[in-house]
Amino acid sequence: MRLINQTIVAVLFGVVMSSNSAFAQATPDPSQVYIQRLTYAGAGCAAGTVAHNVASDAKAFTLLFSDFIAEAGPNVPLGKNRSACRVTVDLRFPNGWSYSVFTVDYRGFMSLDPNVSATQKSSYYFQAASGSARNFSTTNWGPADQDYHLRDSIVVSDLNWSPCGRTRAMNIDTEISVNNSLARQNSGVITIDSIDGQLVQIYGIIWQRCS
Repeated sequence: MRLINQTIVAVLFGVVMSSNSAFAQATPDPSQVYIQRLTYAGAGCAAGTVAHNVASDAKAFTLLFSDFIAEAGPNVPLGKNRSACRVTVDLRFPNGWSYSVFTVDYRGFMSLDPNVSATQKSSYYFQAASGSARNFSTTNWGPADQDYHLRDSIVVSDLNWSPCGRTRAMNIDTEISVNNSLARQNSGVITIDSIDGQLVQIYGIIWQRCS
């Protein structure tokens, strides 16, 4: 079984344009879009286990985790089968604009014995608006010993927009878990990982003007 000593999770905020004609020209000045503050908490990103780097243009950031891994097996304590991290991003941009996340990419690695499953979950929402969270979940079953790539896409009608005229930070929750309840003698592991140095968690952003 492959062991992961360091996990790299990156979130890239790109000023992108939708193919939908309603957003064809809805892009603010990129030089005025930046991340003002970044915080994180959770079992997968406890104090002292995370390093981070914000790109010089403040439109991307990278988190380096030393303990973002979930595993299950005969000799693995039950509490190790789940790990999670909440990242809070304070994105600043010009007045008169609103944004929403519409694509999410994840890359990682899983090693699963037969009848062992691994699940990756994610959700995002603006602070004070948890009831409007967009949630995603993907489960894979063993046998498996492979890298994985997931993409979640949100249709335009389901987009959750930041409030106009107010600054609200966005929470990004990520959780990974392993379940061997159908075969207690078997083992499994999942981690959010890097592949050839690529960014492994990419959030695409779409913009619109406030009315």
